[in-house]
Amino acid sequence: MNETGRRLGRGTGQGFGSGWISGMLAVTCGALGYGAVLCLIFPDLLTTPSARSHYPMALIRFLIYMLLVVGFVLGLLSALLRRRKTLGLTAIALTTAATLLGGSNVEISTEVTGTNTVGLDWLLLNVFVLALVFVPLERIWPRLRDQTILRFGWSTDLMHFAMSHLLVQVTVVLTMLPAAVFFRWAARPWLQDSVAAQPLPLQFVEIVLVADLAEYAVHRAFHRVPFLWRFHAVHHSSRYLDWLAGSRLHLVDIVVTRGLSFVPLYVLGFSTTAIYAYLVFVSFLAVFIHANVRFDFRPLDWVVVTPRFHHWHHAADPEAVDKNFAVHLPLIDRVFGTAYFPRRWPEAYGIAGHPVPEGYWRQLAWPFRRG
Repeated sequence: MNETGRRLGRGTGQGFGSGWISGMLAVTCGALGYGAVLCLIFPDLLTTPSARSHYPMALIRFLIYMLLVVGFVLGLLSALLRRRKTLGLTAIALTTAATLLGGSNVEISTEVTGTNTVGLDWLLLNVFVLALVFVPLERIWPRLRDQTILRFGWSTDLMHFAMSHLLVQVTVVLTMLPAAVFFRWAARPWLQDSVAAQPLPLQFVEIVLVADLAEYAVHRAFHRVPFLWRFHAVHHSSRYLDWLAGSRLHLVDIVVTRGLSFVPLYVLGFSTTAIYAYLVFVSFLAVFIHANVRFDFRPLDWVVVTPRFHHWHHAADPEAVDKNFAVHLPLIDRVFGTAYFPRRWPEAYGIAGHPVPEGYWRQLAWPFRRG
């Protein structure tokens, strides 16, 4: 047996049968289950007010139960297979602690009234759904086969993902603030009533067009104005793209882009249902266009933004810099002369010279540094 085989046999590698895959899955399930139990115990502090009434609690409790069971079993398997027991023991500790706290059977005995909360439920739900969808896609149809899940910069992107979801209430308020405070004068009840009375499919199409025109203008400004670019450069500092990379966004970038993009939707008065449908659509599309997948959508290349189109926006190739600003409709880039869409994929991603440091807190402070 060669050295690689001996290492795998002792459970110190990351290949199949080494216990690494089961260990990572176990820790993920254990962390999600433990966090969900905390949400049951402290709903006033840890759950998002606007989402509480919409949760199917029977299904939620079943998922928590399954996460704890699967996490514990996979943790045992990893501990048996690996010489280093860290992953397995961590998963066992998380699932055991969650079970001792009451597990999926924790009762919410009092009325939940908290309004100023940390969105832990929103974070856990997004991690569960997005990882369940995109991790298998990236493993089965990868754009770069040798790119691992824990590639360079993954911890920075995970921290961006976590903070943006934990602070969801803050970002939502700041998103709506510019429209409500500075553009109330532009709202006309007769126009808003007419727009909201349209069929929902038509409103959805109109929202996609209006929002993307606004986002195109804001996005292009972030590339053209040096002060704004320092915030947006954080997003472009990713050297590898996958489902998590799209979360690498400075809070100033998030608030300004979303806030200004929401203004025309507020002024025109689209219905709440249509806006929610758009938010679901854009949430998945934003993750998908950054994903490490090799899908070719040639019939739709100029209809909706695809991964290859947006990957060129992140490309380090000089000819691709400041191109492909649209995030929904590539036709907008064609109209304004900023489209760049060769049939091949980019060779490299990021910013020349890599000026942006790694680490969430360092990236949060970097745009404010002199020079």
